[in-house]
Amino acid sequence: MSQLAGRVCIVTGAARGLGQAIAGSLAAAGGRLAICDLREADLAETAAALRAKGAEVYAAACDVSDSAAVDAFFASVEQELGPVDVLVNNAALVPGGPEDEVRRSRHYTYLTTPEPRDTLGFTSAMSDAEWLKYWDVNVHGVFFCTRAALRQMEPRRHGRIVNIASISGLSALSAHSPHYSATKGAVIAFTRAVAAEVAGANIFVNAIAPGGVATPMFDDYLARLDPEARGRLFQMIPAGRLGTMDEYAGLVAYLAGDGHYLVGQIISPNGGMI
Repeated sequence: MSQLAGRVCIVTGAARGLGQAIAGSLAAAGGRLAICDLREADLAETAAALRAKGAEVYAAACDVSDSAAVDAFFASVEQELGPVDVLVNNAALVPGGPEDEVRRSRHYTYLTTPEPRDTLGFTSAMSDAEWLKYWDVNVHGVFFCTRAALRQMEPRRHGRIVNIASISGLSALSAHSPHYSATKGAVIAFTRAVAAEVAGANIFVNAIAPGGVATPMFDDYLARLDPEARGRLFQMIPAGRLGTMDEYAGLVAYLAGDGHYLVGQIISPNGGMI
């Protein structure tokens, strides 16, 4: 594929997992990559692996929740590679700590077993700090990066922005993480608003809202479940499996190209969960 040949493509949160797969897919389509993350060692390994496959890669640490850091990163990308053509807002905090796993497992059991209905008590027990840190990265970070990208795209009247939302922003299937769900719902609303604003300048903004993604982090969680609990989880997915990172990354590469008429769309590959 070469539909992105020569295009400057920024992927945030690209050091590992889905962001790493997205960067690889854009590189395979001919994109010139600028990738960032706060995991500098992992980012360096990802950049080296992409270069080994022939990709042009600029990599730098960037905290997307810091507007000054974002502006500095976009300026450095423009200096190194040229103005951005494609932005993938992938960087996000994802619930993966021990307390998150407890809530997730309780919720999945609640959904898949005949137990009495009652409050699960997730929201009432959440601290201010836990709530706010998700907004700093998942929402403010998307805004800061989108603003910086548009400042380079609008004068040239061309661009593609793909926001990575989540099924959590479309449904109650992630009620175990109300903070994460709220931020991904905000990303969806932001996507639609900005898409309508800038489409007349040939800047197409869309989002994908993944269901379960077979990332190493989620695979580790599944490995810690007993077989019965793991089976109950997969009963929630009509397709019977999680989506692969390559399946999601291929969709991002399609949305990053010019061969479509999609504006403000929220596409949710989720195996039939919703």
